[in-house]
Amino acid sequence: MSELGRLITAMVTPFDPDGAVNYDAARRLALALLDSGTGSLVVAGTTGEAPTLSRDEKLRLFREVKDAVGDRAAVIANTGTYDTAESIELTREASAIADAIMLVTPYYNRPSQEGMARHFEAIAAATPLPCILYNVPSRTSVNLTAETAIRLSRVSNIAGVKEASRDLTQIATIIEQAAEGFRVWSGADEDTLPIIAAGGYGTVGVVTHLVGRQVSDMIAAAVAGRPDEAARIHRRHLPLIAALFSYSSPAPLKYVLNQLGFPAGPPRLPLCEPDVERAERIMAEVARHQIDLPVAV
Repeated sequence: MSELGRLITAMVTPFDPDGAVNYDAARRLALALLDSGTGSLVVAGTTGEAPTLSRDEKLRLFREVKDAVGDRAAVIANTGTYDTAESIELTREASAIADAIMLVTPYYNRPSQEGMARHFEAIAAATPLPCILYNVPSRTSVNLTAETAIRLSRVSNIAGVKEASRDLTQIATIIEQAAEGFRVWSGADEDTLPIIAAGGYGTVGVVTHLVGRQVSDMIAAAVAGRPDEAARIHRRHLPLIAALFSYSSPAPLKYVLNQLGFPAGPPRLPLCEPDVERAERIMAEVARHQIDLPVAV
């Protein structure tokens, strides 16, 4: 699925001060991300505060962002939940709008590996679009094992996995043994370069809101066999990544975007803005970096 690209950004969902989705800001953010290095967009994902969005809000976000970007980029609709039937229904509706589907491992109910495999197989069967699995045990309390990911790589329209397990042995096993053409994207910004070095394809990033062009350069350098250049960029961004995840994500990133002049709005409860002391530390780190995102509004 080369059209999904090596650098995908998991886009925040902008809100108005009263908490309503700011669809105009979402359209402008999508275009700004494309102008600063992003190749494709995940909409209404974890970074987009999916648990707080209604079904209608998600579907409208998919439409608005796709209408804004047109053929410039793939819109990857996050439609996975802990309910297989609900995920199938939302996936079918999103398939008329988006270019691809993202499916997180079912959270809260802690299914077995067999249960997860059947869950993903059932959703993939409900759409003609390519599907990317999302493994993030720190948020879901379940890990999609290498064996299960390899099994699912043989489903024709399961195109890859966003891997945020932080287990490089597991990730390398998937890369080595998955079906031909199955791609592994990093799901943790600090793991992007190690995963690419192991044969992974790219990243689904958060820090890429701010330094997308630089992350794109890092990936290009790594793929082209310029490891020293890639490593320098990787090391430079580690403190920024740590700052953006020093508090419940995406609250720090939304705070930064607001401070830079882009109207991301507040997070929705139960998330809230960082306290003053923490916010000052975050912005002090941001000030050390060149910001690629065009923030004039």
